[in-house]
Amino acid sequence: MSDQVQVRLAEPGDLAAVGDITVRGYGHDGYITDEDDYVHELADSAGRAAAAEVYVALRDGKVVGTVTFCPPGSPLRELSRDGEGEFRMLAVDPEARRLGVGGALVRHCFDRCAQLDLTSMVICSMTTMTTAHALYAAIGFERDPALDWQPVPGVTLWAFRASV
Repeated sequence: MSDQVQVRLAEPGDLAAVGDITVRGYGHDGYITDEDDYVHELADSAGRAAAAEVYVALRDGKVVGTVTFCPPGSPLRELSRDGEGEFRMLAVDPEARRLGVGGALVRHCFDRCAQLDLTSMVICSMTTMTTAHALYAAIGFERDPALDWQPVPGVTLWAFRASV
């Protein structure tokens, strides 16, 4: 495999891979099981593509990662306010980890924020997603505990913020 990662807007033919990678990525790390209700939302890449911007990362032409960018007006936004971007459901194929895929996807979200004249980006993450937290910190995100929340009882999501 080459070292180059390309990021582009997902095409209809990519959506099955997007759903699969998202579910496998979260499952591989033990964040979800097949019985969790959230599996259906993670698998619904077509629904995400209709409500936000779904991007894919490719290595040698193969989809190896994905992220959902929620611009202003997207119904998938959870934390962001006016002037802020947000991304959700960042996932990398377990076989493509540690190759710069996640970083490329996050940097693309920063580029989208800049294109849309947004001044910051906010995200939320499960408290146990420590590998993701390290990536976010390396890219410039800082914890924003004021935005922490619980989507369902027993699941706490930590918030992070970065300037664009």
